[in-house]
Amino acid sequence: MNDLSLHILDIAENSINAGAKNIEIIVDENVENDKLILEINDDGKGMDRETVTKLTDPFFTSRKTRNVGLGIPLLLESANEADGSLTVNSEPGKGTKVWAVLKYSHIDRKPLGNMAETLISLMLFSDKTELFYRHIKNSNVFEFNTKDLKRQLNIGSLKEVKILNGIKNIISHKLSEL
Repeated sequence: MNDLSLHILDIAENSINAGAKNIEIIVDENVENDKLILEINDDGKGMDRETVTKLTDPFFTSRKTRNVGLGIPLLLESANEADGSLTVNSEPGKGTKVWAVLKYSHIDRKPLGNMAETLISLMLFSDKTELFYRHIKNSNVFEFNTKDLKRQLNIGSLKEVKILNGIKNIISHKLSEL
């Protein structure tokens, strides 16, 4: 994967497939402490300890449609390349937390990528999952969540093209101001 937003997209799609009703994505660009922290939390079905220990094996997957699961192994590789780490905590029936810490200034750190497109893709992927997104860059914060947006617009779905284009433009603009 060429950028970190694609890792986030892959993990969040796995959360949706695991029945998550809520996904929280936090990106913390802490330039002062030279860290980039990525966190994806969900309330999906979760995993037992044995499954979590197998996640870094690219030939392990719980899916029945293929014999490989590259999401976590590729994110781990990206974290390691940037002198970072990856932690996965999960509990059956309670959800999963994926947390990656990378050295912000590391020459091999992949770029963050287009988070606006990632969020729009997730909204298209599932209208039944609520997304909460927080992006912190030093002391500046941008937050976005689909539940409040649906309530403010008085709609049940965000899958209309005009709405998604508007949301994408707003997110892109707000992130560029951080």
